[in-house]
Amino acid sequence: MREHYEFNKMKGQKNPYAKQLKQPVTMRVDKPTVAYFKSLAEELGMPYQSLINLYLRDCALNHKKLQLNWAS
Repeated sequence: MREHYEFNKMKGQKNPYAKQLKQPVTMRVDKPTVAYFKSLAEELGMPYQSLINLYLRDCALNHKKLQLNWAS
């Protein structure tokens, strides 16, 4: 291990593994839902796409299922 690291030389370098961590997708989401996540993300000081990803990840990890009752 080095005694000293030159972190100032690393500026502008992207994570080479970032593409392996996330998969781009296209989704159709209604405007009020996007507006909700954008306002919440602004309050938290983070990108809204990251917030949506965190929410969906929490749903997946906790096996949350939406309860739908369709009117007949």
